[in-house]
Amino acid sequence: MDIFAILAGLATGMVLGLFGSGGSIIALPALMYLLHVEPKSAIAMSLGVVGVTATLSAIDHWRRGNVDVRVALVFGVFGVAGTFAGARLGLLTPVVIQLGLFALVMYAAAWRMLKPVKLVAPAAGEVVSVGGGTAALGGCHDFISPCMTRIAVHGIGVGVLTGLVGVGGGFLIVPALVLLSGIPMKQAVGTSLAIVAAKSYAGFLGYMGGVPVDYALMGAFTAVTVIGSFVGTRLAGRISQAGLKRAFAWFLVCVATYILIKSVI
Repeated sequence: MDIFAILAGLATGMVLGLFGSGGSIIALPALMYLLHVEPKSAIAMSLGVVGVTATLSAIDHWRRGNVDVRVALVFGVFGVAGTFAGARLGLLTPVVIQLGLFALVMYAAAWRMLKPVKLVAPAAGEVVSVGGGTAALGGCHDFISPCMTRIAVHGIGVGVLTGLVGVGGGFLIVPALVLLSGIPMKQAVGTSLAIVAAKSYAGFLGYMGGVPVDYALMGAFTAVTVIGSFVGTRLAGRISQAGLKRAFAWFLVCVATYILIKSVI
């Protein structure tokens, strides 16, 4: 790998460590445009890279008590099913559509970062507005509850998106966890990493056998990304996340525009 690919790998890990999301958004373009991997193979490999990196970051968060295992299991199980289905669909979908959707996802992630919504975990039993409706969020302590049902449905939707275009979906998972399950933001980031890991593995398995995978290259890129994730986790509490999010958002806009111009239009 050249220096730019190494820097991209470090950036992928740092973004995952800082935000609990966004790793695939860097990994996929890096594999395609810096390491010249074919698009469908790059989607599969980016899922493998993010899966390993998110797993190690999630374990670190779990040791510090920042993973809600119950919520992660529900979101993860349904997310894995959706991701595997999305990956099989991705094998049949024209590359231009996949990359176009990927660019749109990047624009959506950038918009969310530039227009942040203050997410406050509600108290048990409190009723809040979610997507124009209301929901009592005190029932997420049970596996069978309206709250867990909403989490399961969201998991399937985000999972299909993950498998189809190769994004972990953390930027959708984190706010969903805060609003739908009522867990604190810090715990939502750790739980998101566990969910992203499970879904990424499912997506990778969905592509296996259907596209060629350079395991040596993927392993080298993963090793660099893991280093970056530990750096990002350590930096999370020491730097201004607001300014970092704004800078990352504009970076996403630039990369999404490049993808549209070079690979779609």
